[in-house]
Amino acid sequence: MPSIFDILGPVMIGPSSSHTAGAAKLGYVARQLLGAEPGRAEITLYNSFARTYKGHGTDRAIIGGILGMKPDDEMLRDSLEIAKKMGLKYEFKLIMKAPKLHPNSARIKLHDLGGNSIEMVGSSLGGGRIEIVEIEGFKVSFSVMTHTIVIIADDIPGSIAHISGAIAEKNINIANMFVSREEKLANMIIEVDQDVPEDVLKKIRSFGWVHYVRLVEPIF
Repeated sequence: MPSIFDILGPVMIGPSSSHTAGAAKLGYVARQLLGAEPGRAEITLYNSFARTYKGHGTDRAIIGGILGMKPDDEMLRDSLEIAKKMGLKYEFKLIMKAPKLHPNSARIKLHDLGGNSIEMVGSSLGGGRIEIVEIEGFKVSFSVMTHTIVIIADDIPGSIAHISGAIAEKNINIANMFVSREEKLANMIIEVDQDVPEDVLKKIRSFGWVHYVRLVEPIF
């Protein structure tokens, strides 16, 4: 069932729900996945994003999102200048034809000052809606319409049960879970119906076979 946001469109700054509102959300999700203040960003824009990114403000929107701005933040207009003042280094790469990707897609790789990094691919679907399709090489699919826990862990027996148990202890309902595997690692995307307290994430991080845990909050 469509939400009121699908019908009316998002509250936003900029001329295009796809090229600005959606792009800002993609940058904001990448920031949440990094979990720290970014110091450097490498951004590849594909297809329509690549052809019109300056005219529609996609560059400003993505950088604004990376800086922590949401689609309705008036500072999005000045995000490139703000990035310079804050010391965020960034570069854009354009690929005009990528037929396997949605017309409005971006690959964002962020680095923090401590040497950590995260890489994701996402698409802007129109009306401010987005889909994350890849994280650290794992194929995923989630829309950031609810609280989403992203986990990378060793692919061992019982891992799903342990993580589900840590979430269930706080009476949090799992709405959807997606698991993908790559060699000896597993990626889990867990969408839940409620806020996730920090102690749940802390417990999941305490499992010795878990390498990465982040909470991605919904953006409207």
